[in-house]
Amino acid sequence: MNLVERGSQTAKDGFRNEDDIVEKFNNWKKDKDAQAWLILMKYNLSEIEYVESIKISGYKTDVQVQVTIKLKKAIDVENLQVKLVSNPKGFNQIDKRWVDKYTELWNIPLPVVSILKRYTGEEKPTIKNPIDKRRMFASEFSEDEQKIILKWLKKNQSLIVSDILKGRGKFAAEWMLVAQKVDKNARWILKPMNFCMNYFGNGEIEITNRGNFKIGRITMQRKGGDGGRETAKMLQFKINPAELFKNE
Repeated sequence: MNLVERGSQTAKDGFRNEDDIVEKFNNWKKDKDAQAWLILMKYNLSEIEYVESIKISGYKTDVQVQVTIKLKKAIDVENLQVKLVSNPKGFNQIDKRWVDKYTELWNIPLPVVSILKRYTGEEKPTIKNPIDKRRMFASEFSEDEQKIILKWLKKNQSLIVSDILKGRGKFAAEWMLVAQKVDKNARWILKPMNFCMNYFGNGEIEITNRGNFKIGRITMQRKGGDGGRETAKMLQFKINPAELFKNE
């Protein structure tokens, strides 16, 4: 029970994808992991009448679990975000969009929009001899522009962290389930999303040595890659979900 209370456990088998998580919840009467997850969600197993789990696409929630309690007319709903990592440094993209989409979401002022678009490469660099002729690194902006964007990020830190991790509406994620398989061993950790937002998003706003932005333990960077396609100019946010295991 101590392992369950800590929110983590070693598992005999790894979880390949969200379908495996759905199957485990639907087989909760026999599946020890699913039972541990339900206990962590503060359910008394003896009071559960029925559990139905489904996969959700296009939202922060990956798996929705519906729990019917005996002698209770209502059905409880738990929304889980699933992160599958294969190594201790498995960085995971948690959100990516065009700068204009974030502008709509967060009402970003024009000076900050301009900085972000030059950072991602949607707009050309405004300095001579940039490190990368396609875009500007955070460290290449003027001191005044660095102050402008860092001040804006700090002011909107809680909103940004909530939207990129938890999301909004009925499919906002309430839990984060991280499943990690290293060699032959597998382990999982389940934490409330409020804990995860605090752990990953609470901290200093800074410019990194590599010229990116950090919001606590969250990296904000140009997406890059994509074989040079336009989508490389999107803005993305990344975390290392495996860091949650350090807090056992």
